[in-house]
Amino acid sequence: MSDHPILICYDGSDDARGMIEEAAAVLGPRRAVVLQVKPTLTLAESFATLSSGVSGSEMQDLNQSEAQAHARTGAELARRAGFDAEERGTVAPTTGTGIVDVADEIDASVIVISRGVTGFHELLEGSVTRDVADHTDRPVLVVPPRRRTDDARVRR
Repeated sequence: MSDHPILICYDGSDDARGMIEEAAAVLGPRRAVVLQVKPTLTLAESFATLSSGVSGSEMQDLNQSEAQAHARTGAELARRAGFDAEERGTVAPTTGTGIVDVADEIDASVIVISRGVTGFHELLEGSVTRDVADHTDRPVLVVPPRRRTDDARVRR
């Protein structure tokens, strides 16, 4: 087994929490970096910096702090699932760019990510999962969302 850590992309959602458990079941206990990526500045924050006394760097610092806090929560979940996990929060122009950059920096053996939006929403919003897969040479483990008991869809 590789000495390189796996990179777990964590966004705080129910699907991401389930993804950590699924990754532990598939990959077994090993070193992991749990990553939360926040935008450098959101569109709203960009406008706010233009019309207020708050600088863009202050907004970026807040986003960095929030990313680190979310990553800390994800790392704790990963430790409970059996990983030797550390947290990593970062800001980046896009989530996909942040993920690929950190994966390269830590020389991740695999990137673990949950499948987010699909169908029409993917066309409108884009897909971080697709963006990551298209821009890395590393293996990407895509964990589908858990089927909810109240979900009317039937998986085949």
